[in-house]
Amino acid sequence: MLLNPQKIRVLVVDDSAVARAFLTKGLSAYPYIEVVGYAINALDAKAKIMRLHPDVMTLDVEMPGTNGIDFLSQLLPEHPLPVILVSSLSLRVFDALAAGAVDFVRKPDGTESRDSFFRALAQKIVVASHAKVVPPRHASAHSSLSPTLCTPPLGRAGKLGISARQTIIGLGASTGGTEATLEVLKRLPADIPGMVIVQHMPPGFTKMYAQRLDKLCAMEVREAVNGDEIRPGLALIAPADLQARVVRMGTRYTLACQPGNKVSGHRPSVDVLFSSMASSVKCHMVGIIMTGMGRDGASGLLEMRKAGAYTIGQDKESCVVYGMPGVAQEIGAVTIQASCENIAPVLIQHLKTGE
Repeated sequence: MLLNPQKIRVLVVDDSAVARAFLTKGLSAYPYIEVVGYAINALDAKAKIMRLHPDVMTLDVEMPGTNGIDFLSQLLPEHPLPVILVSSLSLRVFDALAAGAVDFVRKPDGTESRDSFFRALAQKIVVASHAKVVPPRHASAHSSLSPTLCTPPLGRAGKLGISARQTIIGLGASTGGTEATLEVLKRLPADIPGMVIVQHMPPGFTKMYAQRLDKLCAMEVREAVNGDEIRPGLALIAPADLQARVVRMGTRYTLACQPGNKVSGHRPSVDVLFSSMASSVKCHMVGIIMTGMGRDGASGLLEMRKAGAYTIGQDKESCVVYGMPGVAQEIGAVTIQASCENIAPVLIQHLKTGE
């Protein structure tokens, strides 16, 4: 798992003494992680960062005084440190990701084992240590209803050349993908062909993520349920902990969301979604693979391209982690690469002209 033989230096930030002790003890059990210290609030954390020079910081979103979101907005422009959020089930997580955090884990709530929690956190720390930190934008990063984001630049104007009812779009992302996917969707019109999105995240968060996107984008966005019809103007977010597959029913297409084994290390898996599209979709299809560690989605995207799909890969420069799209590019699965900001214009150009 470790890409660097040196230990990853981690600073734990949490106002709870119990949480700090829990995280410190659990992470210290991993030979490739060194917990170099802890901080009890934002002011303490800033001083510790300057003195200890950690590689990665874990951060509780809800803290007294300066909260985690405001802290990130102040810290990252000056000190682009990879941050992993350790949070309870809260919409504030997405505000913190918008403020520049790399990824997040859900605080243990009794539904998962201690070992599985720390495995997930340790893996995300390894990924974060190699991630590109994106500081918050000048627009309010912690306003989920920011006017800047509520009006997609392409709005509702312009008709698409390829019939929306004869196209299905699949999109997959992981680390860094929550904000990257938003960057794409907020630039798309309301009448976009039906979309299915796989974003790796813990159970409970996909519904909140879909609700957030629905407020910020022109099309309807919601968490999928088993049997949902894929139709124009609707983007379906695959629910966490279920595999999502596109199913053809005559001239209609639905999304099957069902239990299943992890594939490429994930459930839902981008590979599962893309492979189902390659085998089932008989109309035009588009596959988009974005920022994320590992290779989930690369093989499935290659299947889609061989089946005639138009495929887009996020470029290295705009990725938080150039893993999934990098592998897809290497194996020949990508028709065209584009920056995060240009994926939507490339997609719309293709849908209008077929090129």
